[in-house]
Amino acid sequence: MITITSENFKKEVLEAEEPVLLDFWAEWCGPCNMLSPVIDEIDREYSDIKVGKINVDEQNELAKQFGIMMIPTVVLMKDGKIVEKSIGPKPKKELVALFKK
Repeated sequence: MITITSENFKKEVLEAEEPVLLDFWAEWCGPCNMLSPVIDEIDREYSDIKVGKINVDEQNELAKQFGIMMIPTVVLMKDGKIVEKSIGPKPKKELVALFKK
């Protein structure tokens, strides 16, 4: 799992060859903490996607760029474009469905 920042966003997300699953979260967010183990499992189990976490408190500009209004928000990107978005904690099977379509 990669910590995404404004400094590495271009390289790790926009220039990624594989799809990228981004988890927008914050330490104080209870639902984010509930979702975190699910995101960790996806990262371990699926080698065909890249998983990154974006702390909205530390990366406010990225959160604004993606129009993040509520967290947790999970965004799937392919070829530098948003293709799916999920707001709120979801079961693993729903998040996997985002990139297994």
